[in-house]
Amino acid sequence: MKQPIGTTAKTGEKCPESGVWQVTTAPTTTAPIAKTNVMPPYQNKAVTWRLKSYA
Repeated sequence: MKQPIGTTAKTGEKCPESGVWQVTTAPTTTAPIAKTNVMPPYQNKAVTWRLKSYA
């Protein structure tokens, strides 16, 4: 079962769903991240990522 669009995950957690993820704070970016990969930092900082669309 897919996680809903808008699901969040923090740097260091395992990605719960493959798709395009967006950083929730400014400055923001998007990145394709595969399920079970570790959520990355952004600009050397721990951030919260939000699922924007499915892969």
